[in-house]
Amino acid sequence: MLAENILKYINFLIRRSYSINYLLLILVSCIFAFGVVLLYSAAGGSMDPWASKQLIRYGFATLLFIFVSLVRIKFWLGSAYYIYIFSLLLLFLVNLYGYVGMGAKRWIDLGIFNFQPSELVKFSIVLLLAKYFHAEKEYTFWNNIKNFMMPIILIVIPSYLIFLQPDLGSAVIVMISGLTMLFIIGLSLWFFIFTSLFALVLTPFIWIFVLYDYQKNRILTFLDPLRDPLGSGYHIIQSKIALGSGGLLGKGFLNGTQSHLNFLPEMQTDFIFTLLAEEFGMLGTLALLFLFVLIILYCLIIGLLSKSRFGCFVAIGVSINIFYYVFINTAMVCGVIPVVGVPLPLVSYGGTSMMCVMFGLGLVSNVYLHRNQKIERYKEGLLGW
Repeated sequence: MLAENILKYINFLIRRSYSINYLLLILVSCIFAFGVVLLYSAAGGSMDPWASKQLIRYGFATLLFIFVSLVRIKFWLGSAYYIYIFSLLLLFLVNLYGYVGMGAKRWIDLGIFNFQPSELVKFSIVLLLAKYFHAEKEYTFWNNIKNFMMPIILIVIPSYLIFLQPDLGSAVIVMISGLTMLFIIGLSLWFFIFTSLFALVLTPFIWIFVLYDYQKNRILTFLDPLRDPLGSGYHIIQSKIALGSGGLLGKGFLNGTQSHLNFLPEMQTDFIFTLLAEEFGMLGTLALLFLFVLIILYCLIIGLLSKSRFGCFVAIGVSINIFYYVFINTAMVCGVIPVVGVPLPLVSYGGTSMMCVMFGLGLVSNVYLHRNQKIERYKEGLLGW
């Protein structure tokens, strides 16, 4: 009987696999192709050590995308709070026993690879808020306070834990992505106005008592990179030189001078967009950004087409996350905002970021598959099987 049920379920998954959103997967694969080419160039024309590992990771990430797409959407609705709690526990664990790298405690050493819980939090917050608000709610002034205070607290907790690692970039993404979702769902604009004014008043205290010395240094360097051109300002100065030297068409594949003469720091991770600009020019960067815009807009469209509020909020939340990923990384390397450790999704070298982004996009594909299914107020079992 068990074997028969397993075979039936496998047959069910095979039949449903024809409905996977392959257009989304093709767009993702095109962006990933940019990443492999750039990682190959970053290694001086070699698949090792980065491009080959990234290809293997993408294979597993694609399987994860397909699995997340095919599971019933009620499973993700029922599991939303549990995934959030699990990611929160991982954050506590990494703060206690995490692996220290580059001066920060952000990873859990799993033996085979290092896992970064903050990447999972970015999408567990989306599931949490989507489930919390999937039922119709009346948004009066006083109900706004009651309905939104708990979600705000649930956003602030992981943001603070991530900040303690310290990982300012991921903490900012979790915070602003969550608040942007709340604004779209119905949080009053006055909340953001009063919060901004309150934050402005607290700025001196945050500068003195909250920010780490290296974070203060990054802000001062952002304001004036030439104050320490061979120290804290070195990275952003070299990044700007590489960006400008690429011109319209770039210097050509494998011909980037700033990158291949080792002036460009962390070119396989945080500064990979600069490598793209130097070798492929403005046209290359616009091509990659165009693909990101297509994915973000496509996720938004899928959310708007969904007949369930849960599906709508999930798709919109994922698109918001990817937007902030791309915006913060590209703005950082261009010197528009201070340097923070945020990878370029699907392009930068890193397994956790890729797996979690593919998990989020798999959720969007799942919403697309169930876009015509209405989900009433949740009344099923704990996990919605």
